[in-house]
Amino acid sequence: MLQDILAAIPLGFFLAFLLGPVFFVLLETAAIKGFRAAISFDAGVIFADIVFLFIAYLSTTKLLNRIKDDPALFVFGGGILVTYGIIQFIQTKKVLLHEEVPEIQKLNKRDYLGLAAKGFLLNFINIGVLGFWLGLIIVFGPKMEMETDRIVVFFSSVLGTYLVFDVIKILLAKKLNRKLTPNRIFYTKRAISIVLIVFGIVLIGQGLLPEELTQLQNQIDTISPE
Repeated sequence: MLQDILAAIPLGFFLAFLLGPVFFVLLETAAIKGFRAAISFDAGVIFADIVFLFIAYLSTTKLLNRIKDDPALFVFGGGILVTYGIIQFIQTKKVLLHEEVPEIQKLNKRDYLGLAAKGFLLNFINIGVLGFWLGLIIVFGPKMEMETDRIVVFFSSVLGTYLVFDVIKILLAKKLNRKLTPNRIFYTKRAISIVLIVFGIVLIGQGLLPEELTQLQNQIDTISPE
């Protein structure tokens, strides 16, 4: 069991610093809305990961092959990301109405539940996350002889490590609140919106042009410095 835990820690660290929509929105939430808000958002993200893990464990390679043959899932998830990014991009103009650095917002229980739901949906619509967990199941499952107890310990350790480093990121991002001005918030939210749109376009591209993107990636991989 100890060996499984030690093998899981580097994966949890990698997952925590994997750049994607969730990474940037988590930092934004921590900086503007505070620690508890960011933890609520992160709880939704991790719950989506648990759902993906459960699906991956039950389906393994069959679901992975089905996803590869169904580009509509990439188009759907990418479309949602692009739409969300555009809406946030447009709404950021309201930030300029603030004349002073905003305080950490006080939220009620409904707000925290909303943030958790936001984290869940933002992670869940990224079908690439499911592919990531499926890949880990396929690679590490046989090494653990597909024993349920070992798999539970392994992936619990991955998510536990991920959560620990997310807490560190949240604490660091929270300190940025003191340095936030209306203009900085405006440009930060605009940048995050653009990141979401870019990730969404990439997902749509994977759905509409899977073969072309694969060929392009292969060409890039074969290019070596002279």
